[in-house]
Amino acid sequence: MPVNKIAAVARLTRIEHSIMLVIAVIAAELISGQLPVLPILAASIVTPIFISMGSFAINDYFDVAADKANKRFDRPIVSGAIKRKEAFYIAAACFIIGVAASIFINPAAFIIALVFAVLAIMYSYRLKDMLLIGNIYIAFSMVIPFIYGNYVVSSALSTDIIFVSVIIFLAGLAREIHGMVRDYSGDSAARKTKNLVYHVGIHRASQFAFTLYIEAVLVSIYLFFFYPPFAYNLVYIVPIAVTDAMLCYVAVGHLLQKKSKGFFSMSRNVSLAAMALALIAFLAAAAFYVAI
Repeated sequence: MPVNKIAAVARLTRIEHSIMLVIAVIAAELISGQLPVLPILAASIVTPIFISMGSFAINDYFDVAADKANKRFDRPIVSGAIKRKEAFYIAAACFIIGVAASIFINPAAFIIALVFAVLAIMYSYRLKDMLLIGNIYIAFSMVIPFIYGNYVVSSALSTDIIFVSVIIFLAGLAREIHGMVRDYSGDSAARKTKNLVYHVGIHRASQFAFTLYIEAVLVSIYLFFFYPPFAYNLVYIVPIAVTDAMLCYVAVGHLLQKKSKGFFSMSRNVSLAAMALALIAFLAAAAFYVAI
């Protein structure tokens, strides 16, 4: 396969997001007990990588019109680097590999993988146009690697995992709302989307996102004082403090209704970097706690 085609597939499947999911799964496994034996560890990593890749590929497959309206020439189908039919086959292959890998772990992991593969397809086809339902799904899809990683090594859901999931869900939902604000003009024109921004307006949607981000920040601070492996752990508090500052900056910027394309692009990257840093904080804290 030519290098430019490989690069286009990487853009289609957003491989960088898969890396974040791997960090989340390993962090969850450490928080919930310990890393599994190597074959199970490998399978537990393969599953989220390929289901995530399939999710992004099928989203682009269904979202061509909206991406064209939003002038998303970074999308390989819109740019012509990948044909729409090719994106469908790539998505199908990724879903099959991801779900098949989970069979070798345990029944809980298989059920979680299968359900979210199906939901990913439903989201791209219909759920994303339903008021808040699609956004809640995306936020929950950021949480599921932690729940999945927990059940790879344990039969019970850890309290620590619940708190981490709350942080990720709140911040993820806020980021999704900001995405609706950013893409509203194109989505409403191409998909006739009547989402939260349509019903409450940009300012109130931004207020809602601000509230969610602040709640996520407060829960992250609460963890520092009360729950190991995070309690009084500088390996956790330093990166999470930077994360909280980045999220607050993005939240305030949207609240002040900065509407330039430059701010939208920058805030998207800053919030993504903040989420990645939060994952690193969770992983580092768990690894440090296990080491000592």
